[in-house]
Amino acid sequence: MDDVKYTGKEAVPQMDLGHHIHPSHSTENPLRGIPQDQLMRDVEDYAQQYDLNDILPVLKKGALVAQRPGEFDDIPELSPEDRQFLRMETTDRWKHPWALYYTIVLNSIAAAIQGWDQTGSNGANLTFAHQFGIPQDGCTTEAECTRNQWIVGMINSMPYITIALFAGWISDPLNHWLGRKWVIFIAAVFSLIAPIACALTQTWGQLAACRVLLGIGMGLKEVTVPVLSAENAPTNVRGGLVMSWQIWTAFGIFLGTCANLAVVNTGQIAWRLQLGSAFIPAVPLLLGIYWCPESPRWLLTKNRPRKAYESLARLRNSPVQAARDLYYIHAQMRMEKKLLETSAEFSKSDNMVVRFVELFTVPRNRRATQASGIVMIGQQMCGINIIAFYSSTIFEKAGANNIEALLASFGFGFVNFLFAWPAVWTIDTFGRRWLLLATFPNMCWTLLAAGFCFWIPDSSRAHLGMIALFIYLFNVFYSPGEGPVPFTYSAEVFPVSHREVGMAWAVATNNFWAAVLSLTFPYILRSFHPQGAFGFYAGLNIVALVLIFLFVPETKQRSLEELDRVFSVSTRTHARYQLTEALPWWIRRYILRRQNAVCRDLYEDLNMTVAPKAYKSGNVVQLETVAV
Repeated sequence: MDDVKYTGKEAVPQMDLGHHIHPSHSTENPLRGIPQDQLMRDVEDYAQQYDLNDILPVLKKGALVAQRPGEFDDIPELSPEDRQFLRMETTDRWKHPWALYYTIVLNSIAAAIQGWDQTGSNGANLTFAHQFGIPQDGCTTEAECTRNQWIVGMINSMPYITIALFAGWISDPLNHWLGRKWVIFIAAVFSLIAPIACALTQTWGQLAACRVLLGIGMGLKEVTVPVLSAENAPTNVRGGLVMSWQIWTAFGIFLGTCANLAVVNTGQIAWRLQLGSAFIPAVPLLLGIYWCPESPRWLLTKNRPRKAYESLARLRNSPVQAARDLYYIHAQMRMEKKLLETSAEFSKSDNMVVRFVELFTVPRNRRATQASGIVMIGQQMCGINIIAFYSSTIFEKAGANNIEALLASFGFGFVNFLFAWPAVWTIDTFGRRWLLLATFPNMCWTLLAAGFCFWIPDSSRAHLGMIALFIYLFNVFYSPGEGPVPFTYSAEVFPVSHREVGMAWAVATNNFWAAVLSLTFPYILRSFHPQGAFGFYAGLNIVALVLIFLFVPETKQRSLEELDRVFSVSTRTHARYQLTEALPWWIRRYILRRQNAVCRDLYEDLNMTVAPKAYKSGNVVQLETVAV
């Protein structure tokens, strides 16, 4: 094990990457501080080890840029063309090769399947229960109505229960063995077969079983697609590209509402067509995923740098950018390997159970787990899915007939898709955290107002219109905030050693609460009435707002590797900073209008005020960043 030198209360670990990592920057840029001649020798050794000598010149230039990412104008080895491509990352940040956008397009199709799968049951809820003899209204006894409500809730929740208990977790070993794109291929197979099977069922038990198959496809996609997008995308547009998951999930919801409306007059087979139509977008995903570039990070974990470089060459504008990212990822992963002997930050085992336990026992991982869990639970706490799953039922309760309920749901789907687009530009400028803090209060009052509108007399023409208006306004605030952030955030916060199992945890958490919501909402709606149900979820928005403010760090414009530094800050330090510095500054700046108000940057300040502390846990020395 590398030596750990102690100075008073500080403990600065002397770690190296080929014996040349600068210790003060080990969690931010593993190449910083290495002398240039030594860096070049390290690159030569790397090229020799993996038979990359044919790309050695560009690999050397890439290593220099990776070491000094903001100083490429001062690197004489670069050509004017190299500098131009690097400069374009700032001046023309959306200019990328077709292969990158092809990846995002396919991932967007996967997301559209997800939205369509969710919405098919929304329309089908109006009719399938009667055909299967489990109506929620008009029962002979109150007990029968209650039983039927739980059965309908269970059928609707089966995909989410499946994801939470099974599908989300098997994605980790499948990703480890097969890679990202082949897991997406398997998911596409389930997404093709399951909707067709749902449409052919003859009993509610068969329908529930087929929705288990649907959940397997949904779970594999939810875990894998955002991770593939995050690992293939450049840092400067990662948020905007990864959040395409939410935009196209919203688009899938919109398409699902269109399909529900298109087949509403087909009689007794309407619900079958509404459920079965979700197979349509699975076809292009199934056919197109073969040509998608594989994740370079996954290829490097399998010691296949040649393939990783070829993948990056397709995903970046120039060879020097591909070489830069290749060597930087290699350096970070090698540093992680060195840390194995002195820290529990990164797992020593390929065992999924060990890595899952380390999500909660290793401080850096635990903070990422906590933050991703909060934003994922917040997506259910905010109340969006009581509308996404049951909007037709809600509008029917508001006095709409079948056609009117589906038309109102169509409007909901359109608003959800339209207002997700602003986040493409804002998520990497304003940031993930800012979007959440700005939208949760607005989701609270609009949802509360929608509930209050149920007190408008049914005879008034304003009754249905005002309910729809405030539901749409709620959706306007949800779509650019809590809509895109959770999956983007969760795909990027975990270290590469725990990324699959971390994303599996986040997705399982999200879907567990989606299952709870889907299962309980018919009963809550009947017992609390719409006013109480909407008011309950409006209150949960405030709870989510407080949790996000205290415990969710910002991740915008940071590489996946640099986020190690963000999550090295203790939860207590982060919460104290938000309460004693960030909040008072915001009040002075935006309420008292004091233009000269200043708030220090927590992470920049940490360069001077924190140091790694080593402590022993069992037979392992762990590192924890603490204030000194």
